[in-house]
Amino acid sequence: MTIRHSNSTTSRGILWLLVAVMLMALCGLPAGAQTQEKNKKKGSTSGQAKQPTRIAFDISKIVWPTPPEIARVKFENLLTGQQIDWASLNSNQKPKMSWMDRLAGAQPDYQVKDVAKKVGFQLIRVFGVAADSKGNIYAADQGVAAIFIFPNGKADGLQLIKNGEQAHLPKINGLAVDDNDRLFVTDLKLHHVLVLNAKHETEATFGAQYLVSPAGVALDTTNRFAYVVDTQQDQVLVFDADSYKLLRRIGTTGKKHTLTGPGDFSLPTNVAVDKDGNVYVTDTLNDRVEIFDADGGFISEFGTDGDGPGHFARPKGIAIDSDGHIWVADEVQNRVQVFDKDGRLLIYFGELGAYPGQFDALYGIAFDKLNNRIITSEQFPGRIQTFRYVTDSEAEAERARREAEQSKAAPKPAGSTPQKGGDSANNTVSR
Repeated sequence: MTIRHSNSTTSRGILWLLVAVMLMALCGLPAGAQTQEKNKKKGSTSGQAKQPTRIAFDISKIVWPTPPEIARVKFENLLTGQQIDWASLNSNQKPKMSWMDRLAGAQPDYQVKDVAKKVGFQLIRVFGVAADSKGNIYAADQGVAAIFIFPNGKADGLQLIKNGEQAHLPKINGLAVDDNDRLFVTDLKLHHVLVLNAKHETEATFGAQYLVSPAGVALDTTNRFAYVVDTQQDQVLVFDADSYKLLRRIGTTGKKHTLTGPGDFSLPTNVAVDKDGNVYVTDTLNDRVEIFDADGGFISEFGTDGDGPGHFARPKGIAIDSDGHIWVADEVQNRVQVFDKDGRLLIYFGELGAYPGQFDALYGIAFDKLNNRIITSEQFPGRIQTFRYVTDSEAEAERARREAEQSKAAPKPAGSTPQKGGDSANNTVSR
């Protein structure tokens, strides 16, 4: 008993000594270190409360080509859907949950609905785009099964034409607007073209007995033609834009996408019409653009497969600007290339990415005549970008202005304007 008592006393003495040493060590820590130790015990650090640094930049400076060259394309806007109330989404207020919801780890229905209300409708998978006479932008979204309408290219006041409400839109693809602001919409599931009037009410449908997989659509408002690309049939079908009667077909069908000759297609995607009635088709699998006259006669072609400037890797969207330049959206290369009528490359921009002027699964492209605006659509993530096209006349005016300024600022040769009372050769003129 005596021995055990002695060992127990010794053990307690050693224990108290260790406790005293630990207390001295803790007291000797700097205040910051003690705080850090407390934070570690709480599982948090002061750095976690710090907000990420935000960097602002002027989007008006995003232009192509880069200065000092005269800009021909200017980034304008990026659209993803309805305006989001970010402040309310970042609220720290926690909704009340029942004990069953907490036990199951479920999110209450009302919370989901509340988030959806704050976020609104957002683009998911965008295909065709178009603009009407007022500058409103239309976007066909298969993921939402709706047509988004951005008033004058802005998210404020966004409207939607929803599947099952204003119209049947199960799998929409191409869009085009005529001179009366009627909207032509192709649908892959219903195999037809839907026509909506300026009030977005259904006016007609046509082509169901002829179309298999309608994609891009374009309108010749002068000759009153509606051009519809049928990807699986390797053809462009030409309808009367008012009676909707089938007039003719361009291209040969039934060859399993193997044709490569002039006037034929292999999985064509989109179509555009210029002011002279000429027709431009993206022959996607053949990596080229083919041009036809208003009667469907073959004129020329340009493009070849490759990843260099002027080459194509699955061209999809196509548009013609007010100066007759040809804008082609390349899905694989994620860039927009601009050509003249002879197929000469004028400028190109874009690469894979999520920043302005970059693209991911670039698909559609359209021209807004009212604002000289280029509109592009992407599928990952669903979004629209708009760019201001600087016309040929605007570029020439800017060039003339710069030349005038340079001429005014350039010093005149010595002796050209002698000053009084001195040797003209040794006098300079101040400006």
